[in-house]
Amino acid sequence: MQDVPSAARAAQNRGWQRRAVTLAGVAALLYGIAGCSNPPGDLKSLAKGGMAKLAVTNAPNPAPATTFTDAAGKPHAIAEFKGKVTVVNIWAKWCAPCVTEIPSLAKLQAAYAGQPVAVVAVDVDKGEDIGPAQAFIAKNAPLTYYSEPTFSLPYALRPTVQDMPTTIIYDKAGVERARLAGGADWSGPDAKAVIDALLKG
Repeated sequence: MQDVPSAARAAQNRGWQRRAVTLAGVAALLYGIAGCSNPPGDLKSLAKGGMAKLAVTNAPNPAPATTFTDAAGKPHAIAEFKGKVTVVNIWAKWCAPCVTEIPSLAKLQAAYAGQPVAVVAVDVDKGEDIGPAQAFIAKNAPLTYYSEPTFSLPYALRPTVQDMPTTIIYDKAGVERARLAGGADWSGPDAKAVIDALLKG
């Protein structure tokens, strides 16, 4: 039979052991969470593979108020897509990398059907080039044709668009989070990882 002091010490030791096991379990859980997932909206770690050229915006800016029109001539602005992860693509029919990229943007939009994601491809063609560009978008449903032939939108962005194509990604609050200059495959898992991160954020 243990004396009272010995029993008390044993009980105390068992208490410390239980606390140690509990703390170890919590630490392991936290480590697992940190190692297996990215914080919502964390994009820097996602700039790899098909999104290797993705540049996270250091000083996030709201979208410019510059308008563009749809095929019916109705004006639109990026701000009207607030509440959705918005992928704005500046493109033209004369730009070969743009034409190559558009079908993957159409697939991206289709993959998020029914979800708060908008792919807004804005054509900067002018004059007689607008018709072929509009016909091209019609072949790449579910994209909607948007036109801004004055090039005011690319120049209104900060920094201004220097390369074609350029894709700017806005979060659901309407704030620019990243952009990618040059063509990319937006239908692959790397692009979807970026969109999913912003949907969670």
